[in-house]
Amino acid sequence: MLEESAQVIEAADGGVWVETVRQSACSSCSARKGCGQKLLSDIGQGARFRVLARNPRQLVLSPGDPVVLGLAESSLLTASALVYLLPLVTMAVAAVVAQWSGAAEGLVALAGMVGLGLGLLGVRHWGPGRSQDCRYQPEVLRKAA
Repeated sequence: MLEESAQVIEAADGGVWVETVRQSACSSCSARKGCGQKLLSDIGQGARFRVLARNPRQLVLSPGDPVVLGLAESSLLTASALVYLLPLVTMAVAAVVAQWSGAAEGLVALAGMVGLGLGLLGVRHWGPGRSQDCRYQPEVLRKAA
């Protein structure tokens, strides 16, 4: 289970609204001075995000309470695979089909772009952001001390 600290903003139907602060692990990495990832993480460092978290344990929470959120690793891996792989696979399949059909190079590239677009639409339709599946929604594990 992946865990993240958050603060309760308000109670809502189906859970609680919480606010998290984006943290970077770059300060503990030995390659921090020569890494481009550090530069990217500095851009979003300290950014606040509001999310609706499930409260399956029915904890009594009030605004301002610190909590620990959890998300199953399998949910993160499944969502990542869908979001990243589906568009790439549809792009490759469309380009290969166009190539095998004897299309010109420009049409193969166009078919790949169309495949990428269809993959992105598929992610939008089947992706975790639109799913009502609770596996993709963080849950409150416990109150933080």
